[in-house]
Amino acid sequence: MAIKMHNRIDPTFSATSMSDLVFLLLIFFMLTSTMISPNAINLVLPKSTAEKQLSNRQLEVYIDADLNYYVNPEGSSAQPTAYEDLLPVLMGAVEQDASAQKNIILRADKSVPIENVVALMDVLNELNENFPEEERYKMVLATEAK
Repeated sequence: MAIKMHNRIDPTFSATSMSDLVFLLLIFFMLTSTMISPNAINLVLPKSTAEKQLSNRQLEVYIDADLNYYVNPEGSSAQPTAYEDLLPVLMGAVEQDASAQKNIILRADKSVPIENVVALMDVLNELNENFPEEERYKMVLATEAK
């Protein structure tokens, strides 16, 4: 009697499901890696051992290594603001700010001279002259954890 078994294992390997899985993983990591970067402008922040973090972002001012100022930049195509225009731009940003904490977060590159930070503080003092004492904005310096 010649009985043939029909339960043979096929020796070929189908890689289509494996390629679908790799493609989906690639898309997942590409999407999540773009969401991780909070800084729209590439800065090297000074290091600090302080562990306090602000939970939400209010107004942000960036000063890059080329001494360009950016107010609330949106993406990497943000345009710098001239120092003379900082006060009107900050006034416009303050009008749109609805947060309870009145903070302006300064993200300055560690190579920025202190004169530029002090100049930004002068602009903040001019801005605060328009508000009562309890509604004035404070500057918070953003640092990188050690």
